[in-house]
Amino acid sequence: MPEFFSAYFVLTAFALTIVGLIKFQSQPERVFGILLLVLVATGMVSNEQVVASFANQGVLTLVLLMVCSLALEKTKLLRKVASYVVRPSYRRSWLNLFAFSTLSSAVLNNTAVVSAMLAPVRANPHHPASKLLIPLSYSAILGGTLTLVGTSTNLIVNSMVVESGLPSIGFFDFTLVGSLLVLGCGLVLFFCCRWLPKRAEEYKTVADYFIDTKVMKGSTLIGRSVEENGLRHLESLFLVEVQRHGKLISPVTPAEVLQEGDRLLFSGDVKKITLLNQFSGLKSFANENGLPLDNLSEVIVRPESVLVGKTLKRAGFRALFDAAVVAVKRDGDPISGKLGEVVLQPGDNLVLAVGKDFKSRHNLGKNFFFVSGVETEATLSDKQEVFAVFGFVISIALSALGFVSLFKSLLLFLGILLFSKTLKPNEVLQRLPTQIWLIISSALLLSYALSNSQATSLLDSVILGNQDMFSPLIGLCIVYIATWWLTELVTNNAAAALMFPIAMGLADSLNVEPMAYIMVVAFGASASFLSPYGYQTNLMVFNAGRYKIADFLKVGFPVSVAYGVITILSISHLYNV
Repeated sequence: MPEFFSAYFVLTAFALTIVGLIKFQSQPERVFGILLLVLVATGMVSNEQVVASFANQGVLTLVLLMVCSLALEKTKLLRKVASYVVRPSYRRSWLNLFAFSTLSSAVLNNTAVVSAMLAPVRANPHHPASKLLIPLSYSAILGGTLTLVGTSTNLIVNSMVVESGLPSIGFFDFTLVGSLLVLGCGLVLFFCCRWLPKRAEEYKTVADYFIDTKVMKGSTLIGRSVEENGLRHLESLFLVEVQRHGKLISPVTPAEVLQEGDRLLFSGDVKKITLLNQFSGLKSFANENGLPLDNLSEVIVRPESVLVGKTLKRAGFRALFDAAVVAVKRDGDPISGKLGEVVLQPGDNLVLAVGKDFKSRHNLGKNFFFVSGVETEATLSDKQEVFAVFGFVISIALSALGFVSLFKSLLLFLGILLFSKTLKPNEVLQRLPTQIWLIISSALLLSYALSNSQATSLLDSVILGNQDMFSPLIGLCIVYIATWWLTELVTNNAAAALMFPIAMGLADSLNVEPMAYIMVVAFGASASFLSPYGYQTNLMVFNAGRYKIADFLKVGFPVSVAYGVITILSISHLYNV
């Protein structure tokens, strides 16, 4: 293929990729997958370059970081801290939330931080969630700019820096500019939050499954209120009533003090039942029967079942089926009281914790219609939690202090997590970030194609023909604005991957130090404040806060302006552009 034609072909592929990402915002991996196939099929890249893109150390470091973060998501650390963030004073709550989100997002995946905070903020009794969720997302984005591992975009840019033959970006190379952004944009955000809507959270009075638990002797819950114990901040589980000495307390107030023997009745997503294991001395009906919660089955009671008209206790459920009922759901009438004393009816949905002999029982088909297995979310023991938290901190610290590369420290940490069974191989495979892996690798291939076809040399002719208009500072502004708008339109990771080769080519054409342009791409790719679709944390709070796009525009536009001004001025000053 002639060099001139190949250059225009690659630039056309680049432009069509942007169009595809705008049109198919929810499927970026498919757009980049098609780009990869086109580049390989047309010979724009070599086989060696394809392998090098997918085996890039920076890309693999990002994958390792996201996989190791799974262990932290299984701990109750973030959830415990989050329960103390929201206070009766809105200003105090806002400052607590901003400080916690920015600092934790500097070293943890900011998506995990927002995920941990969603339930406590939505369930808080003091302020409408809509007044806090956008600040939560924006502060997590700002916190991610503080370090190399704070956001995936920084790691993506660093992987492309290394691939270009330049020295790796340091762990704290982002910190100075990031700190200015946290302070400046945080101040603007604080004043703009007065424009956030006040939309009350809508709770269902009866939500999905009914789950019965008991406060056992010696439990740490005893003598503390529901609020202090963090029982109002559970993800997808809602405490609907407390049964005490035969009397029902409903609705349950945050100030209700728990006593030994209390039955706590939850409703919600049964997959989240393992969250209750994190509360010392809180046992479910299945726990009392000595059955684990990691092997659940969902069934429907048949009309001819021997269970109809009987309670679980009277029917001798455990002896009949080698199983215990974890949760009950009934369409129509709400369920109340002890789980063991609920009179079963035809059509009741039951979630069962099953023993070893369950499947060998011959009476199952006569009593149940089988729906499916229920995969609960795994939790960690206290020792595993300590190990996961300190292991992660040590891995990051060793890299930050320069003792070992981040790739090596995370690889060793992942191996230890697997050998200690803190993480299981199937969990890693299920949550492997294949989408991000494909996006970054395909973008790296595009940068190879731009170089192979000499497409970047076309920039030289454009700049030479407009020397009066172009200067290093103007070029810096163009790169930032282009990256920012791509971030709002096609997501942050895609924007960083697409703009990096263009920024490098522009820096080369202007004969300036490329690091300023590289940093502008990294910071510009995190500047998503106008749209709920450009950054994953924005999308998470969009539905949770019942926001409209206009809400993001009102608050996000001033923050975006402040972010852009601070980024360009500080980077141009630091790198003498």
